[in-house]
Amino acid sequence: MTYRNMKNFDIKERAEKAKAYFQDGYNCSQSVFMAYADLFDLDVELASKFASSFGGGMGRLREVCGACTGMFMVASMAIPADNKNAEAKKANYALVQQVAEDFRQENGSIICRELLGLTCQKEEPTPSPRTGEYYKKRPCGELVYLAAEIVGKRLMEL
Repeated sequence: MTYRNMKNFDIKERAEKAKAYFQDGYNCSQSVFMAYADLFDLDVELASKFASSFGGGMGRLREVCGACTGMFMVASMAIPADNKNAEAKKANYALVQQVAEDFRQENGSIICRELLGLTCQKEEPTPSPRTGEYYKKRPCGELVYLAAEIVGKRLMEL
């Protein structure tokens, strides 16, 4: 699979698109990954399916933030980790570590429950209804925006 020139896009536009996807009901991981899908000639709906399990910190387990997993999926497309090429795998892992650290520096954590101030280890699998109140009390839309910005800046450096 080939990808388009990654230096020919507007980072703020991608971040806005990611936030809009989140506000349309997509989970945090889907939102970030979908915002960059076209760079990799990936259908947006297929990208949505690939990332669907990673919302809520991995299926509402409240582990790694879905916005981060969305960044990691973009990294996998930008620098695929080939099992037969140790340098490619190293480059992929380096990009993942960079975007994770950028996110951690901005937010103090990459763990969903910590970002949301939750004490539970996991939650019941039923997603929370997306209401105006949901969006007011959750920082997820802003975290999605930030994650899309972070990964975009790193793509520009490749």
